[in-house]
Amino acid sequence: MPPRKLPRHLVWLESFAAAVESGSLEGAAEHLGVARSVVSEHLRALEQTLADGQPLLERGPGRRLHLTARGEKLYEGTQTPLHQLDLKRLRDLASVEPSLRLGLNPTLSIFLLAGIAGDVSQAGIKLVVSFGGSFELVRQVQTRQLDLALNFTPLPPHRDIESESLLSLPFVVLAGPESDLAVRHRARRALHVRDLEGQSFVDWLREDPYGSANTARFAAHGVTVREVARVESFLHLFDLLRAYRACAIAPDLRLLRSFPEDLCVWSLREEDPQSIEVVALRPSGGPGSEAAGLVLDGLRHRLTPTKRR
Repeated sequence: MPPRKLPRHLVWLESFAAAVESGSLEGAAEHLGVARSVVSEHLRALEQTLADGQPLLERGPGRRLHLTARGEKLYEGTQTPLHQLDLKRLRDLASVEPSLRLGLNPTLSIFLLAGIAGDVSQAGIKLVVSFGGSFELVRQVQTRQLDLALNFTPLPPHRDIESESLLSLPFVVLAGPESDLAVRHRARRALHVRDLEGQSFVDWLREDPYGSANTARFAAHGVTVREVARVESFLHLFDLLRAYRACAIAPDLRLLRSFPEDLCVWSLREEDPQSIEVVALRPSGGPGSEAAGLVLDGLRHRLTPTKRR
């Protein structure tokens, strides 16, 4: 029997998905074993056929490719559970051993994973942990590759997903101990966005829901900062603040665990105060995972006293 040949539009979709997941045309070409021009041609054909010539991907900070609104809808609708089912995952699905497939935002993993691991280990549950950005976590919950995901929001409603808000976090200003902001304002308890004028600033990549909020803040107040670095999570933020003697605007995760003592922290004063939520995402329909319920019970218990402080 000759090898099955994919329909032309599925070949285009393969190039599209590879570009999304690698973040570049070059990465997609390397993954597929074709020339960069082939990937580019496939994307143009897909845009002409499905999107009236409108872009599905656009360049963002760092020249990385990002989905447009049309691209997000297309990518979400073309994924299937088989897309990432390897032998290990198939063995887990066929096993009677209780397990939990957990997806975490990288930042939240620092603050929540230890407590979750304690809960599931005491219950004798095998824990399979993965990390990803908002879009990836949503897709994996939708396709039931994950039993539970913990992420930041706001997120729009998504089909086949149940969500629960666990905690609301205000924003703070963070700065390295030798930064200009620390020297000038160390004794203050709160700063306004205008106080950051001209400062060295570490911003968030577009995948983080609070990254674009900083751009909007500065534009609304006519503030200009010197962006010296971008970062995906708190896994990297603290070292960058120290190295660049810079500042950042970030969620107040002291409600989960203390920041390093050498960093300066101020409440952020805004005319219209914003907050960001920690949310749990689960597949909708069916009885749900007992292990996921156990983890959520533990999180509600640990985070409810925090809400009241």
